[in-house]
Amino acid sequence: MTGRRLFLAFAALGIATAGFFVARSLNDNLVYYLFPNEALADRSSFPDGTPFRLAGTVVDGSLETVVEGYRFEVTDGSATVNVLLVGTPPPLFGEDVRVLLPGSWDGAVFRATDAVVQHDENYVTPTEGNFEG
Repeated sequence: MTGRRLFLAFAALGIATAGFFVARSLNDNLVYYLFPNEALADRSSFPDGTPFRLAGTVVDGSLETVVEGYRFEVTDGSATVNVLLVGTPPPLFGEDVRVLLPGSWDGAVFRATDAVVQHDENYVTPTEGNFEG
């Protein structure tokens, strides 16, 4: 009986240790999804460099090409965030388009590393040279 209890104690300790590391790993790798009003309200929870996803709509008239990529604003209707998208956006990217942007704060600007465009079920392939459809 003593050997069995010792085995069960070590098994329970092993399971608890594995559970601890799995939970810690998951928490370290979570990427949050926030709208601009939430991102601004919870700014202190996401210091510069802490990854999360920003979701919203690209503001009409705010999109400009810069050396680093693209500057624009994203809104949810109640707040607006300045964004710098580093790299090339997807083909359907443009003004008044809903986007999901993985990245992090870099001072007062959200520095996005990629952009995912949300479109409805009526997808139309853009014609050559026309990214607005």
